[in-house]
Amino acid sequence: MAENLPQIRPILHVCVTCRRGLPLTDDPVQGRQLYDALTSHAKNGDFSVEPVECMATCSRGCVAAVSMPEKWTLLLGQLGPEKVEDLLTFLNVYRTSKTGTVMPSKRPASLSDMILARLPASLSASQELS
Repeated sequence: MAENLPQIRPILHVCVTCRRGLPLTDDPVQGRQLYDALTSHAKNGDFSVEPVECMATCSRGCVAAVSMPEKWTLLLGQLGPEKVEDLLTFLNVYRTSKTGTVMPSKRPASLSDMILARLPASLSASQELS
């Protein structure tokens, strides 16, 4: 019977317009590169990833927000394609936490100071279960 229950998993919203302070060029945007790298990992079903055009945190890019029902929503900054593996580790710790709190001691070293903000769980309670 449990196999009929919907799987609850983190949703990662990634700013695909983040340039990490780099000048406007024809080169691929860092935020888009991060999103593309995460999309290939999301196929295993442990999390889902959604693109966002701008999260208005340009000075702290690349940025992403992770959320789940009844957990803190965390705004993460200073990410990049080179941190994908550490971000996957972080997502697993977040997913298995009771409240969405991921203490610095539980984060990969490269992500120790990446949390820019946390939003109350009630703001993300409208997420659909997928």
